[in-house]
Amino acid sequence: MTREIADQVPSDSPGAREIGFAIPARYNASRVLFDNLAKGNASKPALIGSAGERSYAELCVDACRWGNGLASLGLTRGDRVLLFLDDTPAYPAAFFGAVRAGYVPLLINTLTPPDLLQFYLADSGAKVAVADAEFAGRFDSQACAETALQTLIVVNGVAPATAAPSTIAGDRWLADFAAELAEADTHRNEMAFWMYSSGSTGRPKGIVHLQHDMAYSEQAFARNVLRLRADDICFSVPKIFFAYGFGNSITFPFTAGATTLLLPGQPKPAAIFDAIGRFRPTVFFGLPTLYTALTKADRAVEADLSSLRLSVSAAEVLSAEVFNGWKSLTGLEIVEGLGSTEVLHVYLSNREDRKKLGAAGLRVPGYEIALRNGEGREVGTGEEGILWVRGDSNTPLYWNRPDKTAETIREGGWIYTGDRFVRDADGFHFFRGRADDLVKISGQWVYPLEVELCLAEHPVIRECAVFAHELPDRRMTLKAVVVTNGGSHDEPAMTKALQDFVKAKLLPYKYPREIVFIDELPKTGTGKIDRQAVMRL
Repeated sequence: MTREIADQVPSDSPGAREIGFAIPARYNASRVLFDNLAKGNASKPALIGSAGERSYAELCVDACRWGNGLASLGLTRGDRVLLFLDDTPAYPAAFFGAVRAGYVPLLINTLTPPDLLQFYLADSGAKVAVADAEFAGRFDSQACAETALQTLIVVNGVAPATAAPSTIAGDRWLADFAAELAEADTHRNEMAFWMYSSGSTGRPKGIVHLQHDMAYSEQAFARNVLRLRADDICFSVPKIFFAYGFGNSITFPFTAGATTLLLPGQPKPAAIFDAIGRFRPTVFFGLPTLYTALTKADRAVEADLSSLRLSVSAAEVLSAEVFNGWKSLTGLEIVEGLGSTEVLHVYLSNREDRKKLGAAGLRVPGYEIALRNGEGREVGTGEEGILWVRGDSNTPLYWNRPDKTAETIREGGWIYTGDRFVRDADGFHFFRGRADDLVKISGQWVYPLEVELCLAEHPVIRECAVFAHELPDRRMTLKAVVVTNGGSHDEPAMTKALQDFVKAKLLPYKYPREIVFIDELPKTGTGKIDRQAVMRL
C-alpha cells in the first residue's frame, strides 16, 4: 500500500504553488532533524527540560541508534512501530530513527487503556512497540492478544514483569548500535507516520501521513504565522502524540533550528510555571482549557512569565474571559487557530497583527478553504456552511477504512471537516458547531451517546441523557442528567463516582463535567426521552 499511496498523491497543488513549496521526489522526513547538522546547528540545544538535554548532534546520534536497533529486529520497509511515550528525549529520537530507517511510527495517546491499545496493535499490525517504563504494564495479555506484536522496547526505567511480549531494556540496548544511519530512499508521498483519531464514534481511525507532510505544515503555518527564530525556545503543553503538540514540539522548532522544552508527566499549573521560570521559553502553546487553569491558579500572579514573546491556542473556541485573563497576566494576546489531525496542523489562524476575538482566524497560506451547504455549493459571506479544506499535508486515507475515507476525503483531495462556520467580509472564520453530534472537549472529539451508554451501565443508574453544554466562558463540556434506581445518595460523592466510572471505562477526558440528578426524565408522546426538554434543565 505504501507504493500505491505514492502513486495516487499529486506532486503539485494550488496551495503548494502559493507558498512555493518544492520538495524532491525522493525525500525522507528525518531531514527535519538531520538537516540541522548541515546548517551548523550540531552543538546547539535541540531539547531541554527536566528529562534531559540533547544537542542536535546528540539527538541525531540517538535517532541513528534507534533506526539501527529497529532494523536488527528484522523489520522491513513500511513496518509499523507503535510509540507509547511521554514527552522526553526518547520520543523524537525513536520517531526520527524509525522514519529514517524506513519504518512507520504510530503516535499513541498514553492515556489509552489496554482494550483500545489492543485495537491499535491489531489494526496497524505493529510488530514492535516502544513504551516508557511507567506505561509498559499496559502491554498485558489483554492488550497483546491476537496482535502481531513481538517486541516491547522499554525506556526511561525498567519494565514490569506483567508486560506480555518479549521485552528489551532500551536504555542499555541502544548503546550497542552504530551512531550513523543513511536515510531510507523513500518517496515524498510514501507513508511516514500515523496518528489515530479520538475514536468518539466507533473504532478510531488510523490517519496516515506522508514523508513530505511535516515540511509542508511548517512552510504553510509556522513560517507565515509563528515566524520562529533560531533563538526561540518552544514549549508545548499539549503532548507530542497530539498532532498539535507534534508540530509545536518537533516539526516547527527543529526546522527553524530552535530549541524545544519538553515537560513529561501531568501538565499541572505548578509544573508549567516552574518549567517556564527555570528554562525561559519564548513561544508557548496551549489550549483554552489550559489557559483557564493557568490564569486561575494560585501561583499565577507570582509566576515569572516574562520570557514569553508569543502565546498560541488551538482546538477549542477561545473566550474573551480567557483571552483577557492571559493578557492581564502576561501582556500577550493569545493567537488562536484551528486545525485537525487529518490536516496535521493548523489551517485557520489569527495573526499577531491581525486577529478577531472569537474567530478561528484567516486561511493559512498553502490551504484552500471552502464553506459549502448540504448540496456542495459554496456559500457567501455571512452565510453558514460546512468547512472543506485542501492542502498538501492532508491525509490521503484512513488505514483500512475505505468507508470512512469516502466520507471524509472527497474528490480532488478535499477534506470534509463537518465543522459549521461563517466567514465575515474580512476573511475571518467563526465556528458555529458541528454538522453532527460530536463535541470537542479539551481538544478531543467526544460523542455524547458513547458517554450516555457508558453511564447507563453503572448499577445505580436507571436512565440518563448526555449532551453538549456550553459554559459561560464559551468552552464546550458534557452535561449528564441522570435518574438513579432509588435510595438516598450523597450527590457530590455520587457525582465523583460516576465521573470516575466514565474515566475508567472510556478515556479520561470523556467524563461529564456536570451531572444533574432528577426523579424522572421528560418523555415525548411516544415514550422516548425528550432531549430538547432535558437540555433545558
